Amino acid sequence: MPEPAAPHPAALASLKVIELGQLIAGPFAAKTLADFGADVIKIEPPGTGDPLRRWRLLLDGTSVWWQVQSRNKRSLALDLRTPEGQDVVRRLAAEADVLIENFRPGAMEAWGLGPDALLAANPRLIMLRVSGYGQTGPYRDRPGFGVVAEAMGGLRHLTAEPGRVPVRVGVSIGDTLAALHGVIGILLALQHRHATGQGQVIDVALYEAVFNCMESLLPEYSAFGVVREAAGSAMPGIAPTNAYRCQDGGYALIAGNGDSIFRRLMALIGRDDLGQDPALADNAGRVARVAEIDAAIGDWAAQRPVDAVLRALDGAGVPAGRIYTVADIAADPHYQARGMLQEVQLPDGRALAVPGICPKLSATPGGHRRNAPSLGQDSEAVLRELGLSAAQIAQLRAQGIVH
Repeated sequence: MPEPAAPHPAALASLKVIELGQLIAGPFAAKTLADFGADVIKIEPPGTGDPLRRWRLLLDGTSVWWQVQSRNKRSLALDLRTPEGQDVVRRLAAEADVLIENFRPGAMEAWGLGPDALLAANPRLIMLRVSGYGQTGPYRDRPGFGVVAEAMGGLRHLTAEPGRVPVRVGVSIGDTLAALHGVIGILLALQHRHATGQGQVIDVALYEAVFNCMESLLPEYSAFGVVREAAGSAMPGIAPTNAYRCQDGGYALIAGNGDSIFRRLMALIGRDDLGQDPALADNAGRVARVAEIDAAIGDWAAQRPVDAVLRALDGAGVPAGRIYTVADIAADPHYQARGMLQEVQLPDGRALAVPGICPKLSATPGGHRRNAPSLGQDSEAVLRELGLSAAQIAQLRAQGIVH
């Protein structure tokens, strides 16, 4: 069942957000704001809408992904290529707190909707701009998708078994990381605006969002000339932490890299000789002998089914877990208890499971207030709020500018 709607006012209930762009990064940032009460007006092209409506598996012609990415939003179907459509955006931006766009750099300026124009009309506006390479630099005009950003940011090089072709993470992680960086930027800019009354522009590049999560990659290269290479399921320089094959073919992910945890793990598997070895008392010593330690853990795990391995590790206070499929997620009681498995009611009455709200706030939790909109579902209401008359709206419809 869905979580109950957030109590009013929600954390971002007073925030008005205009979402331009499509697919993943910009819309995910707006979705996160909408989950916590922001009034997000999603602008889509008439006739087609956001391509995400037709990505992956469709139910009655609409992607089920759409119900996640666009929940809590309102849809205004508006042709941004026309002067009339651009004028509507300018009027909306003049009253908005935040505008989010993820077009290629220069597109907004070509439409007369660049930050110079919009912030001149509304100095309090916060403008999030998400692109592959950012708004400046020699690569700014290149088309950039998340998968390219993941490669340029350093992630793709590490996602492989040693000596094998690097593989992609199975979701659009580059876009999502950029979106979350964008949300952070918006919240920082709101704090600054609270103090000064001034809006600003937030420039998020997909590759930089990935690179920002690459931990010690660059300083290790700078200090030691070390180029970190792919290591499969292990974590180079931290030991022991790996995936170990069990008797029934399942894998147990075991993180025994804390000093006291390592000693408990070795006692559990009957290898006190390793657990009490002074040379293995800290991480540096264990890294030097990681192959020996991994072999000992692997031999122990291989004699037991994964469930027995995980029960034993849990009893010993050693962090461990299995590799979940989505079927495991859907059946897991912890997901259920935390409200991370919600059901939404589709227009035909069918129930659809969708992810719950994250993060959890104690005083102003997020909530599911409305399903993802049909294309142009809220066009008339949004335009009326903007002050357009019924005749003006009808004229825009007749011209195909509004749906």
